Amino acid sequence: MSSGGWANIYNLTDEQINLLDEAEKKMEMHDLTGAEDILLAMLENDADCIPVLSNLGNLYGKYFSEFEKAVEYYEKVLTLEPDNAWARDERRRYQRYSSY
Repeated sequence: MSSGGWANIYNLTDEQINLLDEAEKKMEMHDLTGAEDILLAMLENDADCIPVLSNLGNLYGKYFSEFEKAVEYYEKVLTLEPDNAWARDERRRYQRYSSY
């Protein structure tokens, strides 16, 4: 399957890529519950999937304004990948609005 111009550094399966695409489209269309359902189901199958954790952080921070939850997901990303600058910046952004 074509990677859409990006490197599949997390070795995602075609199914995972398709589900992530579907979740992101749902977020764009403001079907937030649908996006959340997909991402949480994916997380059950792979609790350490960084793209899923990052998308959940984005969903909870940007769309649901659940800043503490967003920070928690970005913390999980940083536990797995301490040098992830994007997750560190997003965590810092949402920490400003949370009790962390």
